[in-house]
Amino acid sequence: MSSTAHTTDVEAAVPAGWRRVTADETLPPGAHLMTPRRGFTHHGIHVGGGRVVHYAGLSRTLFRGPVEQVSLARFTGGRPLFVRLDGRTVFAPQDIVRRALSRLGEDHYRIATNNCEHFCEWCRVGENRSAQVERLAGPLRAVVRLLDRFIGGDAALPGMGGPGLA
Repeated sequence: MSSTAHTTDVEAAVPAGWRRVTADETLPPGAHLMTPRRGFTHHGIHVGGGRVVHYAGLSRTLFRGPVEQVSLARFTGGRPLFVRLDGRTVFAPQDIVRRALSRLGEDHYRIATNNCEHFCEWCRVGENRSAQVERLAGPLRAVVRLLDRFIGGDAALPGMGGPGLA
């Protein structure tokens, strides 16, 4: 596979609202960054000086890691880098950076409730959200509804409500 084909495949998998960062581009502090991994995307906050604060989570190993500050090169691991385009933020860039730095060392990573994307959304808008988790939750809710119809009772997953899910 050529690197051009790989780049095209990677960019095709990137959600709308993101732009690929060029090698000579200067990123503003507070920018929400994303880099693709196999099967998911990894997120971090640019804090200036080519440094990124992110929830290490499962970004490099099968073992979860804490919120840490790393170089852009370490954050991307040689993969393409994207910056979020939408300006939907509640906080000024310096406050986004302050919020990210305030959680350095935190080690409460949970893939479904406190991952790197949850962290970035909390820094930017004060909401603990992950579009990746939300995309996966839809099909899980459908399975739970189907099970509920066939077996009745309280076929529900934690945090997904009980019978009669909307």
